[in-house]
Amino acid sequence: MVVKQYFTPDNKTMTGDICIKFGKHLRVLRQKHGLTQEELADKSGISTKYLQNLEGKNPKTASIITVEKLAKAFNISVSQLLKF
Repeated sequence: MVVKQYFTPDNKTMTGDICIKFGKHLRVLRQKHGLTQEELADKSGISTKYLQNLEGKNPKTASIITVEKLAKAFNISVSQLLKF
């Protein structure tokens, strides 16, 4: 399963280089949907600052809950969001 390979054994946070790849993918997907960071943050229920951090050069890890919120905002599955 795609989701398991990206998260720590407790399934709470993303691992290593995956954070950077996820951030880049997230930015491309957001732009493809024609959304600003503020719009996606509002739509997903996360803060704009946190979204900026996820898309930044040194991103923090994203929790599975955050990934689920973002997938829902894009109207796609978590697996689809994690295909990068």
